[in-house]
Amino acid sequence: MADRPRSIRRQLLVVLLVSVAAIWNATGIVSYFDARHEVDELLDSHLAQLASLVLAEVRSEPDETDFKELPELHRYARRLAFQVWDRGSTPRMRTANAPAQRLSTDDDGFSDVTVAGERWRVFSEWDNTHRYLVQVGEHAGARDEVAARIALNMLLPLAIALPILGTLIWFGIARALNPLRMLSRQVEHRAPDNLAALNSGNAPVEVAPLATNLNRLFARVQASMENERRFTADAAHELRTPLAALRAQAQVARGATNGREREHALDNVIAGCDRATHLVEQLLTLARLEPASFEASSEICDLRAVARQAIADATPLALARNIEIELNEGPAVQVSGNWRLLGILLRNLLDNALRYSDAHTVVRVDAGERGGAPWITVADLGPGVAAEERSRLGQRFHRLVDSGAAGTGLGLSIVKRIAEIHGATVSFDETAAGKGLAVTLSFVAAPDGARASA
Repeated sequence: MADRPRSIRRQLLVVLLVSVAAIWNATGIVSYFDARHEVDELLDSHLAQLASLVLAEVRSEPDETDFKELPELHRYARRLAFQVWDRGSTPRMRTANAPAQRLSTDDDGFSDVTVAGERWRVFSEWDNTHRYLVQVGEHAGARDEVAARIALNMLLPLAIALPILGTLIWFGIARALNPLRMLSRQVEHRAPDNLAALNSGNAPVEVAPLATNLNRLFARVQASMENERRFTADAAHELRTPLAALRAQAQVARGATNGREREHALDNVIAGCDRATHLVEQLLTLARLEPASFEASSEICDLRAVARQAIADATPLALARNIEIELNEGPAVQVSGNWRLLGILLRNLLDNALRYSDAHTVVRVDAGERGGAPWITVADLGPGVAAEERSRLGQRFHRLVDSGAAGTGLGLSIVKRIAEIHGATVSFDETAAGKGLAVTLSFVAAPDGARASA
């Protein structure tokens, strides 16, 4: 079962509300304990003041010896009670809600006691003659009630404000995410072949990079699709010619009246098949190099060793055309790349050089380094290429007019593509002898650390 898509708006709302509630509650708890401490001190001071007042009243009536029980004057008076004891043992005066026994066994200061199952906060004090002991008590529940009201007053605004805050956050996030929804609708409703840039004029800075990268992706896909369309059209055109030639030669062989004529037509059929096979191989090679995701491996290759293998592969064609291939001597020239692809590149360069060179000439392969940057050159002594034509070399299916050499027009396209994969550049120049064509492949200099590790 597929996971349910996560909502950014819901996630932000939950995180913000939970954070606000947690901070508010933490603040409430700290405020509660701080207020409880302040309330305790304030009420303790009231107990002490009340005890002093009672002592003053007792001292003003020294002849009164009868026990007095004071009535309750107000319903809130139940929270407070006081007792006056003569010599600390004989009751002299008390409120109606005070217990018959002493509130606390302590004779001086504050104490927390439990009398008849009720908790009291008691302040005890003697008069200056040490005859009368006054004990003033307050129900501990009254203080708990005050603390509970403080906590409620802290949490009640949160209960009211949190839904309002959640609603404001919900609509605020929805407004902030509008650019994303607009981009989504643009992509959702466009045709598959519509690769025009997205409208991101009012996109915020957080969304603009996404729109920019999407537009760049669309541009690359459009360029790739146009390239593929041209490639398909050109390939269809190029394949039509050898197939038509094969059909024509097959018809000639079928209608031949003698064996010699038939044999000549069949030889042409075989040659046409070879040309078609070569074209298909080149097309397949180029197609495999097209995907942008292709990455060259990072193995260390010796250009001289790759060149020696490519020369060995090209030797049959060189012998058939009476052309010699020379490779200059020197130390290993190391590059980071794909051995197989570099071999295809050099074989295509040698194949071009051998096809366009005259018999009894030399094709030179030179490799070396300039300033730490590896390079390799394949030079022939053929008719060469005019300067204005060199810029078109490497275009698919482009062949020189009146060159007289058979080919597909894909060899240098493959060379350029492999060079691009390796981050190298391809340049076309005259040879040092002033004739022919020299094709140079130049690599980027490797960092010192990479060269040392190699």
